[in-house]
Order: sequence, then structure tokens, then C-alpha cells
Amino acid sequence: MRNSIRELRTARGWTQAALADLLNVSRQTVNALETGRYDPSLPLAFRLARLLGEPLESIFEPEDERDGAPPAR
Repeated sequence: MRNSIRELRTARGWTQAALADLLNVSRQTVNALETGRYDPSLPLAFRLARLLGEPLESIFEPEDERDGAPPAR
């Protein structure tokens, strides 16, 4: 899943460590989220959206949609 976490985080002037503290996760988790190596649990995704003040749909984008193909069902 593609996401815009890094862009949203840096626009706020937050480090990975600062975001991790706010989310109560490790800095490594934030790094893995930003690089797409880890998809967040639903509760973590909602916490992230609330913290960033953005709807989930503006933060996360399924890979299929980026390629122009309809999402898999």
C-alpha cells in the first residue's frame, strides 16, 4: 500500500521519533510504514489519520488504484 506519511510528517516538522512517540510505536515502525514495508493495523491507521488531521483516503492508496486497475476483490 502506498502512503504519504513521510510527506505529511515532514510538512509538520516532525521527526520519525517524534511521530513514533505521538503514536506510541517505535521509530522503526514509522520508518517501515513510510517505506511501505509494513501496512498499519486499522487502529493504528485511524490514530495516524486523527493525529495528522487527514482522512484515511488521503494518506493511504491501494497499489491497484495507482496503476489504474480496479482494486482487487
